[in-house]
Amino acid sequence: MAKVAVLGASGQIGQPLSLLLKMSNLVNDLFLYDVVHSVGVGVDLNQIDTPGKVQGFLPADNGLEQALAGAEVVVIPAGIARKPGMTRDDLFKTNAGVIKTLITAVATTCPKAYVCVITNPVNSTLPIAVEVLKQHGVFDARKVFGVTTLDVVRGSTFVAQELGDPNPKNYVVPLLGGHSGATILPLYSQCQPKVQLSQEQLERITYRVQFGGDEIVKAKAGAGSATTCMAYAGFRFIESILRARNGENGVVEAAYVYLPGIEGGQAVADRLQVDYFSTKLDFSKEGAVRAHSIGPLSEYEEKLLAAGLPELKVNISNGTAAATAKI
Repeated sequence: MAKVAVLGASGQIGQPLSLLLKMSNLVNDLFLYDVVHSVGVGVDLNQIDTPGKVQGFLPADNGLEQALAGAEVVVIPAGIARKPGMTRDDLFKTNAGVIKTLITAVATTCPKAYVCVITNPVNSTLPIAVEVLKQHGVFDARKVFGVTTLDVVRGSTFVAQELGDPNPKNYVVPLLGGHSGATILPLYSQCQPKVQLSQEQLERITYRVQFGGDEIVKAKAGAGSATTCMAYAGFRFIESILRARNGENGVVEAAYVYLPGIEGGQAVADRLQVDYFSTKLDFSKEGAVRAHSIGPLSEYEEKLLAAGLPELKVNISNGTAAATAKI
């Protein structure tokens, strides 16, 4: 059992994510923080007949510090969502300041907690989180993650749809890279079980994985972005962390991490010349204890990797710079 804090709990991701956490038998205390409505969200969730206790906090009376006190896992979906015509760079201007403020509070209140950053653009917001934690002398690469599980979920879902299989869980598709557009690299050549796809099919589902969020923004006519699917993906990742923390063996999930701080990560960083990248990770009670190697790529995947790396490097640089800039 663990205490989990959700920062941004009243938002379109935060509310369904908090609901899923309330339903989990791995969470005994759920503390919710937001600038509005979080107390009401907590009262609402407390009427569900599961054991976890929920409490909401607002900024008044040091609410952020109260929400974080004793937290073992901190999940951050706070920030604005993407709207039609808005790039992830546009998002960054607002959300960088949000992450910097929240991570500073984490560093001073619950420095040993696992930190799961959902706030977009993750390619840049995670480097902010890492740099702020470093500045406070409390950074542990094994416990700080950019949540990219939605890309993994989409990878399985879209290949199942393409093949007419009603159960996406039949497929495990490794995902590499970042968490936006061309920086996302689904490895269908490494899919388990093996799948036979034409080049046209491969390009179609790869594009959907990379730009699945655009499908949702368009379908919602500007009224929202990827929210419920992101909440599901975030919950899946958090649950995996908690299962490993409780001693379960063999827990593997992908996440966007600071590679040099994790066993096996430096080799990936050296190959790609980036310090941040999403790859599969082995989890234990201590957090992410080993980064998997990239493995062999197809010619098509090598081209996608080469195309995405320059954008990812810019994203990382922007995040690192923002950590020390006045935002």
